[in-house]
Parts: sequence; C-alpha cells; structure tokens
Amino acid sequence: MTDLKKGLRDGIPIGLGYISVSFTFGLQSIASGLNWWETVLVSLTNLTSAGQFAGLDIMVRGGGFWVEMACAQLIINLRYALMSLSLSQKTDKSVKGIHRWLTGFGITDEIFAVSMGNENEVSRNYLYGIIALPVLGWTSGTFLGAVAGQILPGVVRDSLCIAIYGMFLAIIIPPAKKNSAILKVIVISVLLSCAFKWVPVLSSVSSGFVIIICTVVAALVGAIFFPIKEETQC
Repeated sequence: MTDLKKGLRDGIPIGLGYISVSFTFGLQSIASGLNWWETVLVSLTNLTSAGQFAGLDIMVRGGGFWVEMACAQLIINLRYALMSLSLSQKTDKSVKGIHRWLTGFGITDEIFAVSMGNENEVSRNYLYGIIALPVLGWTSGTFLGAVAGQILPGVVRDSLCIAIYGMFLAIIIPPAKKNSAILKVIVISVLLSCAFKWVPVLSSVSSGFVIIICTVVAALVGAIFFPIKEETQC
C-alpha cells in the first residue's frame, strides 16, 4: 500500500496536466463529428495525445485502417515501446506476466520520466498508482471537452481548439532553442508538411500518409546528418 500511495501522489500533477490537453481533444472530436461517448471511448482506450489527434484526423478524412491508421500510430507511439524497455530495467520482480501488459498501457512521457526518477526500483503497485490518476484525468478531461463542445458556440469552440497547437509549440520550442539539430529536424518536417499541403501533386496524398512520410523522413535526416554524439567514459 505504501508504493500504491506514493504512485498516486506522484500521479496527481500528471493527471491535472492531462485534463487541459484532453479537454482540447474532446472539443476537437465533437467539432469533427464524433459523439461524446465515442470521444470518451477513444481516450479511455488510448493514452497518447499526438496519436489521438493524428488518428482523429485520419478518421475524419476517411483514411484506411490498416495502412494509414496502424502505420501512423506505430510510428508516432514507437517511443513508448522504447520507454517501456528502459523502464523494465528499473522494475522489481513484482512486475511480470499480465502486469507487464497492464502497466505498459499507461507508459507515457511524463509517467516514464517520473518513474525513472525514483531512486529505488519501482513495483507494480507504484506503477498502477502513478498510472491511475493520469488515465482518470485524461478521460475526464475528454468528457468535459466533449460536453463543452456540444454547449459552447461554434466560434468559442473553434478558438479553444487552437490550444492544442500551442501545447505542441511549447513542447518543441524549448529544446529547439538549446539544440540546433532539433531545430533543423523541426524545420525539415514543417517544410515537408507545407509541401504536402500546397504542392499540387503532393496535396492529393492522404493525411495519414503525410504524417508517416514527414515523421520518417525528418527522423531519418536527423539520424544521418545530426547524430547524437556518444559520451566517452573515462
């Protein structure tokens, strides 16, 4: 119970932060034509902001399930698999079997960072605790956004949907200021995205494939031309 309480305590700020982001997802889903229960179900069964927004765009535009949706989600959320592998080196013997699958569902950037910050090994009770409130915050925030999307006027709803872009800018600008390589990769992805939007031939490519192409090409260019230098150990 001590580990569970500690996990719940560490998950409070994460859950509160997720409410604001998922609120925007709820608004945008309603504006895109989804029902409130469909919107809540998406957030309840997923825990990925970028993946959900990308998936929403693919659904609205009628993209293919296996090729576009599956590939886009695999590429966008591949980092969670790497995080889970890294976190598995810090878990104790209680995290095994079915518990690996259940706790793996809740591994996000913030939960991973806080869990890895623990001095000692983390148990399954701690992981369940730190995951519980973020899932609750993400789902309840989506519900509140979906309800607000049905009540608020269209002008207010559309203006609030801009908040998600502000969140993404807040994520990429600070590291881009510190590392020129990150800035160059961001610029490459932006230019590619603009090309698929405005170039006549490329503009016919569906949004799901645009996400896949821009992500893979920008990451590949960054890995080849701007690799991270390995630290030399004395």
